[in-house]
Amino acid sequence: MCSCNTPCPCTFAQAPTGNHCEVLWAYRINEGYYGETPMAGLKVVLLSSFTGNLWDGARLETGVFFDGAANVDQRRALVAIFTGQAGGWMAQFVPAKVSAVRGIAFADMAVEIDGSLERWSVTVGDKVDASGVALSGPTSDPTKRLQSFNPPGSEVGPTDGAVTWGKSVNGRWSGFGFDQNIPAGQASKHIPFDWHGPDAQ
Repeated sequence: MCSCNTPCPCTFAQAPTGNHCEVLWAYRINEGYYGETPMAGLKVVLLSSFTGNLWDGARLETGVFFDGAANVDQRRALVAIFTGQAGGWMAQFVPAKVSAVRGIAFADMAVEIDGSLERWSVTVGDKVDASGVALSGPTSDPTKRLQSFNPPGSEVGPTDGAVTWGKSVNGRWSGFGFDQNIPAGQASKHIPFDWHGPDAQ
């Protein structure tokens, strides 16, 4: 979810609305391992901002909330994955796109995604409360989702999955120097991700 008009310009590798973006990215790991460490069910939430086209030289500042439910090994794994130390997509994205990490914290959180992709929501304690719904309108079939493929600017990296377009219902977050209250109707989306490190079998 972000401050831009919907649909999200970044996904089309374009500059953000007004050339500046305040954004929340939420990740939920449905299945997977880091070595022998199971990662299913863990979540990560990033608060970020940037000015200019992220895919044409702009760099962002960010702060990261990691899932407080993670054990010691899982916490090490999450940090390694999302800082790029583990390789994979984040090893490309972080050095090229991140100018500063304002901080990290472990916190209780929930990332809920409706099975039909009709709605999604994110909460992190009293720091984040955000939700979105699938984009629809007077001429769309309410049982179908507005989706696109092969996105030019996917923040989760190259994907064969569908980008499901949505819009914000509410978007309040604070932390690491970020403080936003995004109105209803702004950009929101769902993109599946399938990440592998260089040593994945």
